[in-house]
Amino acid sequence: MNPWKVLVVEDEDDSMELVCGILEYHQIETIGAATGEDAIDMLKRGAAPNLIVVDLALPGIDGWGVLEFLKSNRALSQVPRVAITAFHSPELAHQVIEAGFDAYFPKPIDSTTFVRELERIVSG
Repeated sequence: MNPWKVLVVEDEDDSMELVCGILEYHQIETIGAATGEDAIDMLKRGAAPNLIVVDLALPGIDGWGVLEFLKSNRALSQVPRVAITAFHSPELAHQVIEAGFDAYFPKPIDSTTFVRELERIVSG
């Protein structure tokens, strides 16, 4: 059993269900937030994930905004963060890592690679 918790920030119900389902299948606890604002509120109220998976294309505060919040918050700045998006390009993959995400996954997500990479990131 994995002793860690993942905050999944995803506005699409199907994608949220898929990501949480993959993680929960591997006995990884998940917390879901449908918007960037919800995720930030949860984190401000003390949610303590070991990893944050965030869709870049969220309404309102998007994944980039969530990243900036995380980077500017001393208590959360070291929490690993992973970007997911349906709008894949090699340039975007490079931008995501340069901006401060620890990994990037285009949708649809390959469940085996996804979980293996998350475990590597959390393990340090």
